[in-house]
Amino acid sequence: MLTSKQRAKLRGIASNIDPVFQIGKGNLSDVQIQELDAVLSKRELIKISVLKGCDYTADELISVVADELNAEPVAAIGNKIIIYRCSTDKSVVHIEL
Repeated sequence: MLTSKQRAKLRGIASNIDPVFQIGKGNLSDVQIQELDAVLSKRELIKISVLKGCDYTADELISVVADELNAEPVAAIGNKIIIYRCSTDKSVVHIEL
């Protein structure tokens, strides 16, 4: 569970990164979850764009994505969601909270 200060720090870091994934008309599939899991393992913090064709809003989708990935929801801002999960990979530069 992240504190409000940790979330604020992660939001600040995420403001400088580009979305790595888009969720659109087809919504969220198992293949997309696997791809998001792989990217999250390498980066720890990811930003995802929710396209207008998606059946869900970013606010609705953030909890679903976080639950599927065993990650922490950081923020849903506009049509973007930010997800964090500490990586177990030793080669990854970890984000200090």
